[in-house]
Amino acid sequence: MGRRRSRVDPAAGARAGAGTLAEAIAALSRSLPAGPSPEIFRRAKFDHPEAAPALWQLLFRVLSPSHGDGAPASLETRAHWVKLALHSRGYPRLALAQIPEDGSQGSRELLLALSWLLARGPLPEQLLAQTHVQLGDQVPVCECEALASPGPPAPHVEVEGPVDIRQVQWLMGKLRLRWRQLMCSQQEQCALLSKIHLSTRGCHSDQSLGHLSVAETEMLRDPEGGHQLLRRLESENARLEAALRWRCQEPVFWQWMNTVLEACALEATAPASQTPYLPRIPERGASELEQLARELQALLEELREAVEPRRAAWAARGGQAQGPEWNAAQQALQEAVRQELAALQLSWEQDWGPDPPHGPHRLVRSKDRAPAGRGLQAAQVIGVLRSREAFLEAALRRLQGQCQQELVRLVGALPGLIWIPPPAR
Repeated sequence: MGRRRSRVDPAAGARAGAGTLAEAIAALSRSLPAGPSPEIFRRAKFDHPEAAPALWQLLFRVLSPSHGDGAPASLETRAHWVKLALHSRGYPRLALAQIPEDGSQGSRELLLALSWLLARGPLPEQLLAQTHVQLGDQVPVCECEALASPGPPAPHVEVEGPVDIRQVQWLMGKLRLRWRQLMCSQQEQCALLSKIHLSTRGCHSDQSLGHLSVAETEMLRDPEGGHQLLRRLESENARLEAALRWRCQEPVFWQWMNTVLEACALEATAPASQTPYLPRIPERGASELEQLARELQALLEELREAVEPRRAAWAARGGQAQGPEWNAAQQALQEAVRQELAALQLSWEQDWGPDPPHGPHRLVRSKDRAPAGRGLQAAQVIGVLRSREAFLEAALRRLQGQCQQELVRLVGALPGLIWIPPPAR
């Protein structure tokens, strides 16, 4: 006797699927910094304009997690920066550039941009790694990530007329002054860190560290600051749990994104079914276009006739130059290039090593003549920075020499020009 089948209610299945989708979107929203509510995602599917500002803010926080909590910027500035950031990352859809930056429309296109970022890699995990709570005093040995995302662009100012060289010199002096102030502040910060590490030596429960960091010292001195740090850790743990739930329910989100793409395709094909409106071209305009086409064709023929003799003469000169002297010069050039590449590779291996230090490292004060533990030693970091400084100075001198040679060539081309070289420093 066969088993009796139970009827499946389509409405109940739809409700269950909707609940699973709502949980997936809620987990995604909680795993992102300042993520909007799941209702924003639902409205963005139908391209409702009220969902656009929240998605602009979300994309800005996702693309620039280190600058999301900084100075408040206008929505237009953040939207413009989001467009530039997505374009630099290779976002393929051109419809994003046509969205107005005032947040009045384009929520569905912003949802597609967010899904594209999610499909490229583990976005929630990357954001958690960049914005995690730091309990130790860390120092970045390499500033690649900071230089790759400098934050929102500065307002562009058009220069009217020629630029005064005195203003350029004043700006360079101002830049040098700011650079010296930055170096002095970093040295003062290192001195204060050294005092804290010396005064708290032996207070840490972990014997490999031996001293407290600034955050741990603040927790002991100010209990309220410890409560705030605890709340930040709880928020980070909640985001970690949401990221784990998101990984489990991610396929449901991508099935829903297929319906979003289908809605985009339907709207894209709807105007194609209507009769397109073609503007009428006047007869005078048509005759002018035909005349312009004939002139362009004639110009193309003239260019072709002028290029062919020069190409033949160049080929004949190259054929005559194919002799023993030409072959010897070519081999010498190849050997010089090979030696220079080998020297560059050797200097790279000597300076950087097989595994150059990269990323932030915690500052730990060790005792004199103590066995080296895991991590980087200060002497190693200083050696890497000095080698990098020497490499950059050599590159700067090479570029300065090339600029001077180019200036000499330009001065020789203009005999009436007087060139005064800058004083040597």
